[in-house]
Amino acid sequence: QVQLEESGGGLVQPGGSLRLSCAPSRTIFSVYTMGWFRQAPGKQRELVAAITKAGSTNYADSVKGRFTISRDNAKNTVALQMDSLKPEDTAVYYCHADSGRDAFHVNRYWGRGTQVTVSS
Repeated sequence: QVQLEESGGGLVQPGGSLRLSCAPSRTIFSVYTMGWFRQAPGKQRELVAAITKAGSTNYADSVKGRFTISRDNAKNTVALQMDSLKPEDTAVYYCHADSGRDAFHVNRYWGRGTQVTVSS
């Protein structure tokens, strides 16, 4: 389900910074977790960071200390501040949002992705 839109990707030199943003393109109800996956060419999609409605965060070990995830619950938006970028961070970054009434009725919504390229 594509109901999110990412922005902020681009080309940056190693050591530089980018800030990704994600907002619903259509209304999503009862969102409790939002986050970011990424997928490099020929690689499996991996979770980069996630944040719950209460503000609990989870980061991949490879980005911990360099990336910061945040959200605005009122607007159902999520952002990813990426600092000290490395060439291995190059990937398409996908926003996701999880909603539902219980563990058996979870819906995951996706954006179409934004390209991040780290190169000198």
